[in-house]
Amino acid sequence: MWEYQPTQKSMVSSNPRQLAFIALRDVHKGAYVDVALDRVLQKVDLLARESSRETLSLGNTFDDRDRRLVTELVYGSVRRQRTLDILIDQLGKKKSHQQPKDLRTIIHLGLYQLRYQERIPASAAVNTTVQLAKDNGFSGLTGFVNGLLRQYIRIAEDKRGKEDKENKEEFVFPLKLPDNPVERLGILHSFPDWIIQVWVEQLGFVETEQLCQWMNKTPAIDIRVNTIRSSLAEVEVALQSADVLIKQIPHLSHALRLSDNVGSIQKLPGFHEGWWTIQDSSAQLVSYLLDPKKGEVIIDACAAPGGKTTHIAELMGDEGKIWACDRTASRLKKLQENIQRLKLKSIQICTGDSRNLPQFKNLADRVLLDAPCSGLGTLHRHADARWRQSRETVQELSVLQKELLAYISCFVKPGGVLVYATCTLHPAENEGVIESFLAENLDWEIEPPRFDSWLSAYSTSQGWIKVWPHRLDMDGFFMVRLRKSNQCKIFNGAD
Repeated sequence: MWEYQPTQKSMVSSNPRQLAFIALRDVHKGAYVDVALDRVLQKVDLLARESSRETLSLGNTFDDRDRRLVTELVYGSVRRQRTLDILIDQLGKKKSHQQPKDLRTIIHLGLYQLRYQERIPASAAVNTTVQLAKDNGFSGLTGFVNGLLRQYIRIAEDKRGKEDKENKEEFVFPLKLPDNPVERLGILHSFPDWIIQVWVEQLGFVETEQLCQWMNKTPAIDIRVNTIRSSLAEVEVALQSADVLIKQIPHLSHALRLSDNVGSIQKLPGFHEGWWTIQDSSAQLVSYLLDPKKGEVIIDACAAPGGKTTHIAELMGDEGKIWACDRTASRLKKLQENIQRLKLKSIQICTGDSRNLPQFKNLADRVLLDAPCSGLGTLHRHADARWRQSRETVQELSVLQKELLAYISCFVKPGGVLVYATCTLHPAENEGVIESFLAENLDWEIEPPRFDSWLSAYSTSQGWIKVWPHRLDMDGFFMVRLRKSNQCKIFNGAD
């Protein structure tokens, strides 16, 4: 079978669509989408720096706008993969899986622009996709590409004209959707049926569709102010001076949400000074629920890359000892970089599997288990995660989570606290893990936030916190505070 081999010319192209194609090609070979995208963008940056000394040229300048377009095309095409494949199935003579792999990728890019990028004129989407096919070895199929895309436009315009102009629902036509409501939502919003089913069982169909729509949005960028080095007011002034639009987040007094299109995060004022760090608002809730105190011993059992570890240190005024554990040394490197940038001194790194660290038995006042999970609460950030996870991987993860919780609970002193957290929305990894643990460990109980604590706004009747993204406009999370005690005390922290 014919397979495209990128040439030197194509690799130094400043054409965002060509770069998106190269990244998507790697994704369809198994690369993680963020890795594939970074690889392409870094290559362009490197060649741009070298072009002044060599005969190669990038042609037009590759600017932030081009970078944003490449990112949108790559992440969007991966997110919407199921919908785009169904469109090919319904518009073409051959099913999507019967198309040459690289041609399928090229058509994905064209259809994604036509369906989801309103700022790109339809003519530009068609013409650039046809050119992309020609540039990458499909000159003999440009007529097919052109015809399929223009057929989409004709059907879409005809159907749109018959729809209520005030209808704000996601555009359906020219998709032909099945009657099965789970499959219907899965095709329309591009999720596997099993994920839709998990959410429907908890939310019903109306809210599941709202959640799907939220998960297909471009993710927000939240920051957490390091109050040891700066203040919310100082960071606000610095960012506003750089023309960054910001807004505060309810209940979180040290958090800000940045506007879209902020450019390079590292170039924003205060980053290198350690005034703030990137962390979604729902992830910030976890450390507040833990409620660490100055002078305590804290263990973060699955710490890398360290967002919650560094938050714990800040909440303690950097006074005490925090053991940051993770079995992957390469991921702990990122934590070490954050520790240095934020200028924190209370964190000690321990490389190792938390299921085999007997030296921590009965050592900690508080323990955080931010458990490995399926990430179903952050699918908008990890575009390919919906295609990588399965019922089987969730089952495997739930077994691992139960093992970790059983081992790590031994780290806690009598009377101490353990917070279990995940960024998934699957009951088998959340409620199921906690219920199983409590059934087997009668000296542990849930300690819910007190009714007059601001954290109670997020709490459920069962005492745990479950953040539904479409309701609260933040990443999906589950967290629960447990106390190693025969009598449950009401948590009064973070009031």
